Amino acid sequence: MRKLLTLSLLALTSATPAFAAGGGLTMANTNFVVSLGFLLFIGILLYVKVPGLLGGQLDARAEGIQKELDEARALREEAQTILASYERKQQEVQTQADRIVASAREDAAAAAEEAKAELEQSIARRLAAAQEQIASAEASAVKEVRDQAISIAVAAADQVIAKQMTATEANKLIDAAISDVNDKLH
Repeated sequence: MRKLLTLSLLALTSATPAFAAGGGLTMANTNFVVSLGFLLFIGILLYVKVPGLLGGQLDARAEGIQKELDEARALREEAQTILASYERKQQEVQTQADRIVASAREDAAAAAEEAKAELEQSIARRLAAAQEQIASAEASAVKEVRDQAISIAVAAADQVIAKQMTATEANKLIDAAISDVNDKLH
């Protein structure tokens, strides 16, 4: 500030066109009056310490801006910390979701294998039951055929014997059968 005041005084005292015209340092010279008013204004500003006040206000403003910058920097760091935390949590949740999906797939595969095994067992049981039914039906059919064959053979034998047998031979056979039954009963 002092440099400005010194420069102003030098500018006033240097040779100007007004001094060349012979105006000099009189109150009639407007340049002189304006320069004198300017110097008086500068002097009052220096006396009241306006530059110091302006500097203090500028310093206070700079400190406020610095505090705001520091606060913004702290908020940014906090936001980055929170973002990193959420990213970690998202990664953990994604990992957990992947594990759940893998577990569900394994469970589904195991359930499918179990269902397949149960189906195979059911088919085997039904096949065995069908084979038993077939064997039973076959045995029944064989028995029925034998029974019919026996009854046909007995009927045929009866007819053959009836044609060839006489009454005396029949009486002998009846007596022999009665004695066999009697012997077996006693």
